Amino acid sequence: MADIQSNRERFRSILQATGRDGIDYILEDLDTWGFFEAPASARNHFNFPGGLAEHSLNVYDMAMALRGAIVPMRADMEKALNPDSIAIAALLHDVCKTNIYRRTKRKQRNEIGVWEEIEGYEVDYTEMPVGHGEKSVIMLLRSGLDLEDEEIFAIRWHMGPWDLPAQSIEMDKSYRKAQDRSPLVALIHTADTLAAQILERNAL
Repeated sequence: MADIQSNRERFRSILQATGRDGIDYILEDLDTWGFFEAPASARNHFNFPGGLAEHSLNVYDMAMALRGAIVPMRADMEKALNPDSIAIAALLHDVCKTNIYRRTKRKQRNEIGVWEEIEGYEVDYTEMPVGHGEKSVIMLLRSGLDLEDEEIFAIRWHMGPWDLPAQSIEMDKSYRKAQDRSPLVALIHTADTLAAQILERNAL
């Protein structure tokens, strides 16, 4: 389970260190939205209170580790993969999830095959049904955060090609163009995937 208060303090400290205009508005809104108490998913990775903030910190840590490995191999990436932009894109990529999970009870088989009632979450997308990454961008801009273009690209496309609608040629072009415009897109997508699939997976 997450240490909600500790994660909240570290999360806030990293974002405040960017000095970005509007960051205090975002932090106020995150508290109002219940970001630090929200799960990261309904049934998959970090589906417990505080899981969303902890996942976001994992994405940040993974992205910074990847940057540390990349820069010695490609010195030109030091400027392109700006630590402040990494902090903003990694920590805020999933703010769209703050208001979609509702507490519920559901039936699940236990380890001996007997059905039992457990606490969980259900997903409700009705409040702002505009998609995933784009919803995060909209929420951040509405809250007054001054996002750079590459941060918008990285947050919008943090799901990578998995967020492309079937048969959508124009969306595919947009995704590929965003990748061409900024390496932050690939970095945040990769860090998000590695955090969820490796750091947050159950022990083998």
